[in-house]
Amino acid sequence: MPGFRLASERMAHGMDDELTADRSTRALYRMSLLFAVLALLSLLADLPLASAPLDRWIPGDLHRMIGWSELFAHGCGVALIGLTVCVLDVANRRRVPRLLASAYAGGLIANVAKLLVARVRPRYFDFDGNVLHSFLGFLPGVFPPGSQYHKGFEIQSFPSGHTATAVGLAIGLARLYPRGRWLFLFFAVLAASQRIDVRAHYLSDTVAAASLGFLGAALVFDPRALGRWFDRFENRLGLRAAAE
Repeated sequence: MPGFRLASERMAHGMDDELTADRSTRALYRMSLLFAVLALLSLLADLPLASAPLDRWIPGDLHRMIGWSELFAHGCGVALIGLTVCVLDVANRRRVPRLLASAYAGGLIANVAKLLVARVRPRYFDFDGNVLHSFLGFLPGVFPPGSQYHKGFEIQSFPSGHTATAVGLAIGLARLYPRGRWLFLFFAVLAASQRIDVRAHYLSDTVAAASLGFLGAALVFDPRALGRWFDRFENRLGLRAAAE
């Protein structure tokens, strides 16, 4: 029966897609865990890197490019990239909300973490003592650190919200355009380097933020989490576009 065979093939294809999506989502969770472990190891390099600005050993033009890469990690830059996809790629327009959510989810988680852990930014740290002295305690809004540092920006080094946003954006773009995945990863690395270069964050802040970026993206694509809502939304828009 041709109809039954066609339906069976479609069902099998759908199951294959679900299995592929599940494996891909699990890979994001594994990468999140891996970068969390790497963040602990990178504490060893925090102070040497923070005390040696990148412009000392990176050529001028490349250093300027690192500065421009903040656009890839900034909320407004993410919105502009989403707008660009809407204008240039009509077929993927319905996937733009998930792309934006993938970027902003990691940044949001990172900003919540900033409220939980107080860490002095490199530009305000006196480099007296070891790297653990840059951590001032937990819940700084409730238990202000007893030091010369003020509340707010100066003690919000951990983790890097910009880097988490850039990693989430890179993952979202890689899902839309797989051939560009290494290019998007390169942009995310540049954005993380920019945060270290301007002495807003330590290396471990950016590596921990990458872990949160992977986690945020995983939640957005996971059909057991936010992915279920985005799947329904995209399918509804796809059916509407096909009907028109």
